[in-house]
Amino acid sequence: MGSYDDEAEFNGFVQGRWSGLVRTAYLLTGNQHDAEDLAQSALTKVYASWRRVRATGNPDAYVRRILVNTNIDRFRKRRPTEYPTDELPEPSGPHPADAGAQAEQRHVLFAALATLPARQRAVVVLRYWEDLSEAQVAAALGCSVGTVKSQGARGLAKLRTHPGLTDLSTPATTDYRSEVLT
Repeated sequence: MGSYDDEAEFNGFVQGRWSGLVRTAYLLTGNQHDAEDLAQSALTKVYASWRRVRATGNPDAYVRRILVNTNIDRFRKRRPTEYPTDELPEPSGPHPADAGAQAEQRHVLFAALATLPARQRAVVVLRYWEDLSEAQVAAALGCSVGTVKSQGARGLAKLRTHPGLTDLSTPATTDYRSEVLT
C-alpha cells in the first residue's frame, strides 16, 4: 500500500464491510471461526492490491470474488479436518421475540446449505442471500450466467428435498424452474 490516504480508505472499507463479509463467509464455510479466517484471508489479499481493487470501481464485487475463490482454494489444498456441527455459535446482539424459532430455522438452513457442493452453495448464497443478479454472481464466480442458473436450480432443488427444510412453514413446489426464472 502506498500512502496514508490509501490505508485510511482501506480501513474504512473494512470497517463498513466486515460483518457482511463474515456473514457471507459463514454461509460458505458453515463455521464461524473458518468464516472469520476466510474473511481475513480475503482482506489480506485485497490489502496487498488495494489500489488495483479500488480502480475497478466495484471493490465489493472484487472482494466477493476473492472470498469465494479463497474458500474454494481451501479444499484444493487439503481436505478440511473440521466439519460443521449441529450446534450454532452463540449469537451476538439483540434477539427478537421469536428468536428460538428463527434460530432453529437458521440452523436447519445452514445444515442444508452445508450439504450442497461448494459451487452450488456459492451460487445459492450469492444469488439468494446476498441478492446479487445472475450476471453479478457469474462475474463473481468467473462462470457464465447459464452456469449460475443451472447450479442455482440444482442447489434449490436439493434444498427443497432436504428433510429439515420440507418441515418448515413454506411448502416446497414441484416445479423449481418457475421460481428460479422469475
